[in-house]
Amino acid sequence: MDNRIDLFTPDEGYGMELPMSNERVTAGFPSPAEDYTSLNLDLNKELIRNPASTFYARVSGLSMADEGINDGDLLVIDKSIEPYDGCLAVCYIDGDFTLKRFEKHKDYGMLVPANKDFTPIKVTSENDFCIWGIVTYLIKKV
Repeated sequence: MDNRIDLFTPDEGYGMELPMSNERVTAGFPSPAEDYTSLNLDLNKELIRNPASTFYARVSGLSMADEGINDGDLLVIDKSIEPYDGCLAVCYIDGDFTLKRFEKHKDYGMLVPANKDFTPIKVTSENDFCIWGIVTYLIKKV
């Protein structure tokens, strides 16, 4: 396989609410921003809908680079979400985990990379395969 995915569970016992600005950050012309904050944001509450079925994973590899998913990025994965055609999924296939777009076809599935240097993986009944979880968020270091 072309990726290694290390899985982590969220620490639900520790919450940290951080200040969040009332003002949106524009990507166009700057606007005057207020010098105070009045809202708090806990990323665990924001990113995790189903705590018992949510995991974090760090990506290793570049098979999804053309979608902006790079080595070292952090994924939020929810195992309770039903897989759907085109979903970004962490899949277990023949003893390895991999991150790909899942395409559902009539008689088979296809794991599609987002990097032309990698080949799509056809999944048939011959494979030991499951969609382990669906990616809900991508966290990047800039």
